[in-house]
Amino acid sequence: MRILKSTRELDRFFLQLRQADKRALLLDYDGTLAPFQVERDTAIPYPGVRERLQAILAGKHTRLVVISGRQIADLIPLLGMDPLPELWGSHGWERLLPDQTYQGPCLETPHRCGLARARTWGEEQGWQDRYESKPASLALHWRGLPEEEITRLRQTVLEAWTPIARESGLVIHEFDGGVELRVPGQTKGDAVQTILAEMDTDAVVAYLGDDLTDEDAFQALGNHGLSVLVRPVFRPTAADVWIIPPTE
Repeated sequence: MRILKSTRELDRFFLQLRQADKRALLLDYDGTLAPFQVERDTAIPYPGVRERLQAILAGKHTRLVVISGRQIADLIPLLGMDPLPELWGSHGWERLLPDQTYQGPCLETPHRCGLARARTWGEEQGWQDRYESKPASLALHWRGLPEEEITRLRQTVLEAWTPIARESGLVIHEFDGGVELRVPGQTKGDAVQTILAEMDTDAVVAYLGDDLTDEDAFQALGNHGLSVLVRPVFRPTAADVWIIPPTE
């Protein structure tokens, strides 16, 4: 573990954690709870992670939340938990509460049409297997490809998606292993802010994530809790601590 900010603040966090009546553990999925996989539907949690999450749920002392870029329908079978924790999918556009109440997006026509145009264009290129269609975005994955092919693919996609994004009011976000065309207005940071607003001000909260999309969550949490970067190789981050999965 590498402490990126004040050691004193880290000590204070763990002291508050031991004394807290209200706690929340917020977790990204891919790269944090589970290793990245070229075949995305095989990305199950690291050994022992599922059992630890189930123990946290059973203890009923900590609000457990998974906040993922995946859509919830894809996340549920990978987690393999019963009961499920609270889930946020599609970078905060979807929410599934523990009582199975589902909240999802209602897209405006320009956004919906823009995503459909991008999807059709990709299918014409023969990239169906690399596309991931979500309720409020479309992602193209290139994990596992040679670097030269990634460079070519990235350039081709950005050239095609940029005018679609401009005309439809969508935004383009690059992530570790691909690029995504998204409806603006919701991020993992918004999910964190909602959760914080629902909890007592003295609740102790931690967020663990690996990707650039998790930086929104780190910034939203700010001084309200502990932000942990989870990845094998360090990168600049707003997190308080860096750990290397899965051993740490």
